[in-house]
Amino acid sequence: MEAIGRWVNDKLRYYLDLSTLLYLAFKEIVTERKKGSSLVLEITLRQIYFTGVEALKVITLVSLALGTVVIVESGSQMRLLGGTQFISTILVIVILRELGPLLTAFIVIGRSGTAIAAELGNMIVAHELEAIRVMGINPIHFIVTPRIIGVTIAVVCLTIYFNAVALVGGFLVSTFILPEDLPVFLNELIISLTVTDLVFGILKSAIFGLLIGLICTYHGLTVRYSSIEVPQVATRGVVSAILAIIGFNVLLTLLFYL
Repeated sequence: MEAIGRWVNDKLRYYLDLSTLLYLAFKEIVTERKKGSSLVLEITLRQIYFTGVEALKVITLVSLALGTVVIVESGSQMRLLGGTQFISTILVIVILRELGPLLTAFIVIGRSGTAIAAELGNMIVAHELEAIRVMGINPIHFIVTPRIIGVTIAVVCLTIYFNAVALVGGFLVSTFILPEDLPVFLNELIISLTVTDLVFGILKSAIFGLLIGLICTYHGLTVRYSSIEVPQVATRGVVSAILAIIGFNVLLTLLFYL
């Protein structure tokens, strides 16, 4: 009972800390909006560039591979069953609603989540945060908030790009195997695609981006003593972010369908 109580207490404290950090990050946007806004914007844009633009190569490769595999497998099976008109519906469900936001989030966690946790951990070890406080600068406003906002915006944009490349690019690649017409495919895709699908995919990616930025930033700030802790908190941040993404993905999917 003591061990269970300690575990529950640790979990409650962890979620409370995350909630507090999220509250402070967005509170500082209002209270500190007149202090160094140009610098905060520059840091945010750098985070968007690192998380979004520099991840385009790997996003392109993964989305092309996923789109090709899904289109080829669904097309071959639907042709045998005489239901090729359902290929577009399958693509919308598999890619736009589920795998697009999910795989994009995993890639961002592997690239940017680790980097954020390690960067903040090294800043604490080097006493950079203490120096920032001494200069009268709010570290939440200049360090935490830009990273959370930057990662969220980047994940949303990457998810839209991932979906487009997976659908159109995957179809173009699969034409070497399945002789389908592009205009017919695009017409069926537009018919199958609804505003709800688009909004649901963007909502998922925004929540995933917010969770990634928040969790990895929090774990990076938990470093206390030496650089030995940096890879440990980076690993914990990645694992926690992945579990949170999977949990929220299941929750959002259940709410959407039920």
